Amino acid sequence: MPGLPRLPFERPDVLEISPGFGEMRVRAPITKVTTAMGDEAWLITGYEEIRQVFADDRFGRSHPTPETAARLSNNALLGGPTGEYATERSVHKEMRRLLGPAFSARRMRRLSDRIGSLVGNLLDGLAEQGPPADLHAGLSLPLPIQVICELLGVPYEDRDRFRAMAEAMTDLTHPERSTAAQMEMNAYTYEIVKAKRDDPGEDVYSDLANASLPEDDVARIAGGLLFAGHETTVNQIDYGVLLFLRNPAQRDALLSDPSLVDGAVEEIMRVASPSEHGLVRYAHEDVEVAGVPIRAGELVMLSTPAANRDERAYPDPDMFDILRSDPQPHVGFGHGPHHCLGASLARIELRAVFGSLFTRFPTLALAVPYEELQAHTDRLAGGFPALPVTW
Repeated sequence: MPGLPRLPFERPDVLEISPGFGEMRVRAPITKVTTAMGDEAWLITGYEEIRQVFADDRFGRSHPTPETAARLSNNALLGGPTGEYATERSVHKEMRRLLGPAFSARRMRRLSDRIGSLVGNLLDGLAEQGPPADLHAGLSLPLPIQVICELLGVPYEDRDRFRAMAEAMTDLTHPERSTAAQMEMNAYTYEIVKAKRDDPGEDVYSDLANASLPEDDVARIAGGLLFAGHETTVNQIDYGVLLFLRNPAQRDALLSDPSLVDGAVEEIMRVASPSEHGLVRYAHEDVEVAGVPIRAGELVMLSTPAANRDERAYPDPDMFDILRSDPQPHVGFGHGPHHCLGASLARIELRAVFGSLFTRFPTLALAVPYEELQAHTDRLAGGFPALPVTW
C-alpha cells in the first residue's frame, strides 16, 4: 500500500538479518507493511508480541475466503492461507495428539546413537575425499534426509525424487511450480502412508496410516512432515557452520569445552536465519495484541528471526555467543501450541554435528571468500547451493 514499507527488505549480509526489521521494531513491534504481493499485512518483530500470537488460538493458517485473502508471497506452501477454515483447530489438535508420541523426547533420544553414527560416517567420507569439499553436499544435506527417511518410513532410494519436489515447493517466483510440487509431494507421501495400513512398521507414517482425519489432511500432513523434516535442518547446519567459522573464538570455546554444545545449538537456532520469508497467520476474529487492534481476516506476518534478535529480550542480540548466561528461550521452533513437533529431532541432529565436526576438522575454513557466498533469494527456505570448505 502507498506509504507503507514494502517487503522483502534489503539484506546485505547473508548471516545478518535485514536492518529493516530492527528499524521497524524501534518504531513499533507490530506495524503495517506491504507484502511482496502488494497486500497489506501486520509485521510482528517483537519477542513478546510474537509469543502472544503463537499462543492465541484466535490466529490461524486458514481464511474464510482464501481466494481473496491477503498473501505474503506467491509460494503455495507458506505464502497464503492453508487448511480448511471450519476444521483447522480440530485437525491441528488431532495431528498433535497423533504425532506427539512419535516425536516425543524419549523416542528422539533413542535415535541419538543412530544419528551420531550417521554423522561419523559422513565425516569419514569427507576426510577420505580430502579438501576442498562441499560441506553442504557431504554433510548438511544427506544427514537430515537419511534421518527423516528412517523416522517417517520413506524409502531412502527415493531421496533424489522427493528432494526435487521439496526444492520446487520452495519456489517464490512461479506459483504454479510450487503448487504442482506440493500436490506431487502430498500424493507421493500419501501412497506410502496408505501402504503402511497393510504393512505397518516402527515409523511415523505407520502412526499416521490410521488417523481419523480426511484423506486430504492426511496427505497434506504427510507431505509437510517430509518437507519440513529435512529442509530446515539442512540450512541450520550450513548456517551454524558458517557462524562458527566467522566467530573463531566461539569455535575454540566449543573445542575446549564440548559440554557447551547444547548452548551452541540453541544459539544457532536463535541467530541463524536462512530465510526472512516469515510465517503466515490470519486473525479469525477481532483481537488486540500489545494494544494494537487486528481485525478478523487480516494477515499477520510473524518474523521469528527479528523476534530472536529483539534487544528487549537479548543483550547484544546480534552477537553469536554460545556462552550466554540464562538466555531467553528462542522462537526458532515456534511457541506454545505451535511449538515445532520436530524440535527434539532437530536438536539431536545439530548436537551430533556440532559435537563432532570441529573435533574432527579443527582447522575447518571456508575455501572461498565469505563475500562470494551466494544464498538463494528465490526460495522460501533460503540457504546455500554449496558450502565450499577446506582444512
